[in-house]
Amino acid sequence: MSETKHPRESLIVNTDQVMINDLNNYNTLFGGVLMKKLDNNATLSARRHARAKECVTASTDSIDFLHPIQQSDSVCVESFVSYTGRKSMEIFCKVIAEDMITGERRMAATAFLTFVALDENKQPMHVPDIIPETEEETFLYESGKDRAETRRIRRQHSKELTDLISLEKPWEKGVEV
Repeated sequence: MSETKHPRESLIVNTDQVMINDLNNYNTLFGGVLMKKLDNNATLSARRHARAKECVTASTDSIDFLHPIQQSDSVCVESFVSYTGRKSMEIFCKVIAEDMITGERRMAATAFLTFVALDENKQPMHVPDIIPETEEETFLYESGKDRAETRRIRRQHSKELTDLISLEKPWEKGVEV
């Protein structure tokens, strides 16, 4: 396996039409429907980069919904590896909505997801580094270390919070059995 790759080597592009059952009560695409599309695309980018049978979502770092997606739009999700650690990959996703009548395109959302590639024993495996080529890729790569540190701090906070969270059923709190 090559020790370095370019982000374009992990690029996945998927375009769908917006179906009526994908709409919420505002007649725009459900956020959860878009989140599923993002996770599917990002998984393929991670697998393509690592050339692994399995890549698991470690975190959805952020999803910024910038513009609503209408039923008359197509929704195009582009994803690629934007930053890597030793065993993790940050995947950048952008969502472009296109009005199929007028041809107007707009950035509807951006997202960062983190994946871990697993070997045949389901253990995290080393992933290739990346070498950015474009201005967009370079910006994402250079700011990736800060996002990775933010994830590390957030993960530590989540572990601390988990130690404090009760597993008791809310309706049984304070009731002796």
